[in-house]
Amino acid sequence: MLRIITANLNGIRSAAKKGFFEWVKIQNPDILCIQELKAQEADLDEALLAPHGYHGIFQYAEKKGYSGVGLYSKQKPDHIKVGFDEGEFDNEGRYVEARFGKLIVISAYFPSGSSAPERQEAKFRFLDIFMPHIEKLKAEGLEIVLCGDINIAHHENDLKNWKGNIKNSGFLPEERDWMTKLFNGIGLVDVYRHLHPNTTDDCYTWWSQRGQAYTKNVGWRIDYQIATPKIAHSAQRSEIYKEAKFSDHAPLIIDYKLS
Repeated sequence: MLRIITANLNGIRSAAKKGFFEWVKIQNPDILCIQELKAQEADLDEALLAPHGYHGIFQYAEKKGYSGVGLYSKQKPDHIKVGFDEGEFDNEGRYVEARFGKLIVISAYFPSGSSAPERQEAKFRFLDIFMPHIEKLKAEGLEIVLCGDINIAHHENDLKNWKGNIKNSGFLPEERDWMTKLFNGIGLVDVYRHLHPNTTDDCYTWWSQRGQAYTKNVGWRIDYQIATPKIAHSAQRSEIYKEAKFSDHAPLIIDYKLS
């Protein structure tokens, strides 16, 4: 069994204070992908850089207190890659990749476009360059698991108030079409939806911090594990963990059965 967890922490130090890494020890993942570090390397002690003996790789944003991604693994990766565009989005700390034999696992944090039109344009630029990047990786013929906060809800059953969000970032037709191309064009698989094709209220992974959204379960499913077909179809179990609240996102746990 291979257990992979992905979680947007909305600040690694904040999540740690809420017991996130004690929970990780209990869950015992083989690979843990995290997003939105909101920290620099100098801010992290050994307990955060290598908790419970895990190997950690990170990409930090140039801007302090912003973005950043990480990936922890029990097994030391055969190869790591930090960043993917050598420019705008590497400066924002949005991509790390680890290779284990014939498996590639990626922790990615896609931009949000909700704060300003300029950020939506940046999000579109990210999508434009990320698609050929992932297509090139897939062409290598290896197994891929792309984990992260994608900041897009794909279908109407992926958010509570879809009618009210058709013109909002995260549910724009162009963003949803991009996701459709990733699945139907590139041939990757939304692993959670492979296991749970029809869930609605139970599928959300993020809730706004406004208007009691969490209490009322007015949520969005924007955190994913997206995989090449062989490993995706080996998935045995998934869980969106909500028994404790480490951030405004819930961790997504998926267990894969490797042949």
